Order: sequence, then C-alpha cells, then structure tokens
Amino acid sequence: MNEDTPVPVHRGRRVALMAAAGAAAAVAGWWWRSRSPLSQGAQEGPGDPLPDGFWDLAFDTPDGAPLDWQALAGQPFVLNFWATWCPPCVREMPELDRFQREHAAQGWQVVGLAVDGPTPVREFLAKVGVGFRVGLAGFGGTELARELGNTAGGLPFTVIVDAQGRIRHRKMGETHFDELAKWARDVAGDTPGRT
Repeated sequence: MNEDTPVPVHRGRRVALMAAAGAAAAVAGWWWRSRSPLSQGAQEGPGDPLPDGFWDLAFDTPDGAPLDWQALAGQPFVLNFWATWCPPCVREMPELDRFQREHAAQGWQVVGLAVDGPTPVREFLAKVGVGFRVGLAGFGGTELARELGNTAGGLPFTVIVDAQGRIRHRKMGETHFDELAKWARDVAGDTPGRT
C-alpha cells in the first residue's frame, strides 16, 4: 500500500468513532445551551408566525406511515423536539403524555419530533409508549428547531403554538405538566403569559 491508498476503517472502529463524535456533540450542546439566553427557561413568544413552509414539511412516524402534519392546522399544539439519548427528554415524556390526555378535549395536540435515528426511536417507544404523535425528524430536525427559536441547538426544546399558527411560548430544557397547563390557559385566555 502506498501513502495515497485509503486505509479501510473496520466497522467496530467506525462505530466507536461515531459514538465518540456523538458524545462530543452532546457535551458541546450542553455547554452552549448553559450559556444561551434560552437556557434561562421559558421564553414568551410575541406571537411570531410559524416559518414559511412549515405546513409543507413531511415526516414519517416510527411505524413508517406519514405524520398527519396538516391535522394540526387550526388548533393549538405543543411541538417537542427530543431524542432517546437525552435524559431530560426522556424524563419529560410522561408529562407531555399526561398533557395530551388531559387537554385533548380542548383541542390540544402534542407532537414529538425525534431528532434521532428511526431504530432507537422505535425501540424506545416499544418500551415507553406515549399517546401523542411522534415524527421522525432525524438530525435535520435541529434546523427546524432553530427556525422556531432554538438558537442553541440543545434538547429538549418545546414550542407552544396557538390555533392561529402563532408561536406563544418557547422553552429550552425539560418541561412539566403544570407548566404546559399554564401555557394552555394563557393561550385559551388569548394573553401570552410570562413564566
């Protein structure tokens, strides 16, 4: 072999390199998030409209069917960006699920966009079932999150959208049922609330 011949990388070494890169990205995201204004908790949205092309996006669900994205138009919803490797994301799943169950009668929907690979998401959901819609955004989901105000690129990231398609709240970091319920009351009262 001469110097210009590529050296094959063994599968095990490639997996180890990918895992190390993922861990480094997670640490860098945590560091950046801890210095971001969004890390201070919830941020009220001034009624910003959803970005252009938002309703044209398409995501698959973990079972391979397309996510019915258009079904959200005209009703309030919670959009949560998460990943299986993110401990705060995993901790808040039952809170989001409870919110979906208790607020569905008022027209609220929860959608979790997984910024993760399809296989880990399927395996996770097989163990921890949720009653809300889940879409597979993959790592490209970070771009959508950025367009919605996640300048730090961290997870979890939650956006509250009213029935008119205006962003009412944004939060970097773990959320909980009481916070989500308060935001729902704010939106129902049509007065953006501060947390």
